[in-house]
Amino acid sequence: MIFNLSANNTIANHFVSELRDLEIQKDKARFRKNLEKIGEILAYEISKTFQYERKAISTPLAVTSVFHLASQPVLATILRAGLPMYQGFSNFFDHAESAFIGAFRGEHQLDYTFDITLEYVAAPHLEDKNLILIDPMLATGKSILSSYASLLKYGKPSQLHVAAAIAAPEGIDLLQREIPGVSIWVGAIDEKLNSQFYIVPGLGDAGDLAFGPKVG
Repeated sequence: MIFNLSANNTIANHFVSELRDLEIQKDKARFRKNLEKIGEILAYEISKTFQYERKAISTPLAVTSVFHLASQPVLATILRAGLPMYQGFSNFFDHAESAFIGAFRGEHQLDYTFDITLEYVAAPHLEDKNLILIDPMLATGKSILSSYASLLKYGKPSQLHVAAAIAAPEGIDLLQREIPGVSIWVGAIDEKLNSQFYIVPGLGDAGDLAFGPKVG
């Protein structure tokens, strides 16, 4: 399934708009906060698909029953760009375990193709868990595929949810072909990838905008 926040007019569109705006992007703290807000909204939407169970609690006046999550998901993010969105998810799933992946694009070849380099993976047991893999930009989908493959050595999740602020159709298509049953949750689906495999209209490099340019 694909869930697109921008398919309906909600306050989420305002946050997505600010992420894209060249002038507003100059404020790194605001850029990070907007990614965090998108993460919170997507966390709420994903929570609707989870299993819940009744639990008795005591209020000052009576005993009542409420629904609680039957089990917490595992939150996984790709460093460094995914950290602000991850924070939004962890604000809502505040008892969730976490996984972290160091993945980035290798140097572009003459035809602008590239490989994904993985340098770091840390994760809890994932067997039969709901796994939410968070990356603000779903462009080609290669980073998500490589990251998911690296996580499978920790167990096979019962369900994979991929969360992104901005996605390209090409990345969505790749994930649907390669990961049967994946659920994709995005703030907006853009037009296409350009010849260098960046999302158009997109918003630029989310990691640089959130934390400053990389050296080397």
